[in-house]
Amino acid sequence: MPQTNSFDLLLRNARLRGGQGLQDIAVRQGRIAAIGPDLTGTAALEEDAGGCLVLPGLVDTHIHLDKSCLLCRCRDAGGGLKGAIAAVSGLKRAFTVEDVYQRGARTLERAIMQGTMHMRAHVELDPLVGLRSFEAMTRLKRDYAFAIDLSICVFPQEGMTHDPAVERLLAQALAEGADLLGGCPYTDADPSLQMERIFALAVAHDVDLDFHLDFDLDPSWSHLEEICRRTVAAGWQGRVAVGHATKLAAIDDAALDRMTALLAEAGVGVTALPATDLYLNGRDQGHRAPRGVAPVHLLADGGVTVSVATNNVLNPFTPFGDGSLIRMGNLYANLMHLGPERFGDCLDMVSTTAARLMRIADYGIAVGGQADLIVLDADDEADAFGGIATPLMGFKRGRKSFVRPAATLVR
Repeated sequence: MPQTNSFDLLLRNARLRGGQGLQDIAVRQGRIAAIGPDLTGTAALEEDAGGCLVLPGLVDTHIHLDKSCLLCRCRDAGGGLKGAIAAVSGLKRAFTVEDVYQRGARTLERAIMQGTMHMRAHVELDPLVGLRSFEAMTRLKRDYAFAIDLSICVFPQEGMTHDPAVERLLAQALAEGADLLGGCPYTDADPSLQMERIFALAVAHDVDLDFHLDFDLDPSWSHLEEICRRTVAAGWQGRVAVGHATKLAAIDDAALDRMTALLAEAGVGVTALPATDLYLNGRDQGHRAPRGVAPVHLLADGGVTVSVATNNVLNPFTPFGDGSLIRMGNLYANLMHLGPERFGDCLDMVSTTAARLMRIADYGIAVGGQADLIVLDADDEADAFGGIATPLMGFKRGRKSFVRPAATLVR
């Protein structure tokens, strides 16, 4: 870093996780240039965090922007995973680029103002929708780059091996700039062949992989072990993730220990999606329904890279959502009976370890790191997480990207 006291941003009086006392954060050319109390120097923009907790921008590793905000079109989807897939499938043929863009932008803006600055959007490709949703995502990625880094993961929601056109669409999207590739073996007539073809495409295009996997509570079968085997065979360790994996919530301790070891050895990350997994699983058991959410904190204890993410917003898969990753982490903690002693771990699942799963370089509040910062309406980590603190402002690469003034009580 050049030795000069001229900065683009000076954020004063910030409280950092695990830090002692208030700190100033200086930013130059989009990166953190200095951290310390009472920094001297001038800045084009100087802001006072007022003793509030400052975190790196949050990371949403799994969301479906292309089918968000569809409730007004399909309120009665019949319930359950199959009903949700069928309901959205019936709508996709009528999707236009502008329609997907507008709905995606609505959800994206909510997420930005809740502190999300990195996001992996899973986008469906099939003959019904063609490349229209992908085109909308590429526009969103460009138009909102001032506030968020949007990574586009294309995948075949409704199967792949039954129609060669699906694989051609995936390959075309990768050639036109899709960032990575996903899979959904449980909806395919030949799950193993889909996995084989998806891995082959990923290797050919040198992209990471993120699968929808094991989305039920039947422990008698699983695709997770095959994913681990194929990951090692392809040399793709550290470049593969799976979302849902709800079968992990239905296996015994010995089986969970074995799967944890397999995942850690293969370098396969796991994302829990609490809102969707709670809403769709266990419906056949009425009021005795199990939680149906993968215990990713236990996987993390065994060396697996994990995250907690949004998945769906205001659609038949999840008719809820405000874009808050802190709320999602808080929901996960409630489900798993995690108290304040693990609040920090849950915050990591929407920040530090989520960034590791997405292989985001230079993430975090450290000199030389990306200057992606959010200021929360709280001065303590436990209160911020337990109370689902509202982000007050954010800085993307050191530039102010959103403001949400704190609520004021009028007596």
